[in-house]
Amino acid sequence: MQIPKDLIESAQTKISGLSNPADFYQLRSSFLGKNSHLTKLFSSLKDLPKDEKIAFAKELNSIKSGLEALFEDAFSNLSSKETSTNKNIDLTLPGINHGLGSLHPISIVTEKITSYFETNSYSVFFGNEVESDFYNFEALNFPANHPARQMHDTFYVEEDQSYLLRTHTSNTQIHAMMKYGAPLKMLSPGRVYRCDSDNTHLPMFTQVEGLVVDPSASFGKLKGTLINFLHHFFDDEMEVRFRPSFFPFTEPSAEVDIRFGKKGWLEVLGCGMVHPNVLKGCGINPAQYNGFAFGMGIERLAMLYFGVEDIRDFYNSDLEFLQQFRPSL
Repeated sequence: MQIPKDLIESAQTKISGLSNPADFYQLRSSFLGKNSHLTKLFSSLKDLPKDEKIAFAKELNSIKSGLEALFEDAFSNLSSKETSTNKNIDLTLPGINHGLGSLHPISIVTEKITSYFETNSYSVFFGNEVESDFYNFEALNFPANHPARQMHDTFYVEEDQSYLLRTHTSNTQIHAMMKYGAPLKMLSPGRVYRCDSDNTHLPMFTQVEGLVVDPSASFGKLKGTLINFLHHFFDDEMEVRFRPSFFPFTEPSAEVDIRFGKKGWLEVLGCGMVHPNVLKGCGINPAQYNGFAFGMGIERLAMLYFGVEDIRDFYNSDLEFLQQFRPSL
């Protein structure tokens, strides 16, 4: 076994060039760490005859003790240099203001919605943004010729239109029902994509989907759920009305409006009783279980909640606009 005689001298030379703690710890590890040459020499002692092992071990321990003492002194010197440098800092000078950040307004509204439904025993799921035609359309009872399947409404990512950027968060309810069956109470917020852009629409926006599957689910309970939520969200017992509508995946279906100050009646979400075809397709017996579902645009609610007139303001990265939502101290 060859024991290097210059380990301590080599360490001294390299220590003299140290300038910061990170370099110190890296250098110490190279001389005393578990992968260092010295540690490997200790490991190889077991292969030596007994009389040689004692002599070599004594010499290795002497080198190790010398290195440890050397690095202890080096660390003390480095610490004293840092302390000396810090003494030159004038602590009476004003600090640098890096600004106070906050949650994005869409995140604030998303949290306000999800926290309400979580306290009412809803589980939160996050679905796929790139989705198959089956989960986005077919399993939701969309006929093959439904307009939402056409290229001018939907961003397809495959030429055969088998995969797309989801057009609604309703795809998540199919995944949840197929995986967990019934009964089920779920909520699913997330981004969706449609070919649309103006002051109230974006090609990318956020929705939240709610679903309840239970023998006792009814349109009356759906109405009560949504009215209570809207009163909670706006902290106002405003008027709420339900208008008949059509969605392929619910029957009967309704649009929900609120009477919002001087703006009058405003549509805020869609809902309905889950279509029996959707339940059957997910392996749930519609003779045993009923279901109701609802979906709402988070930006739409955020615009009303914060008094924002143009949906594009949320995504223009305008710090002056976003700072309005910074919490006050």
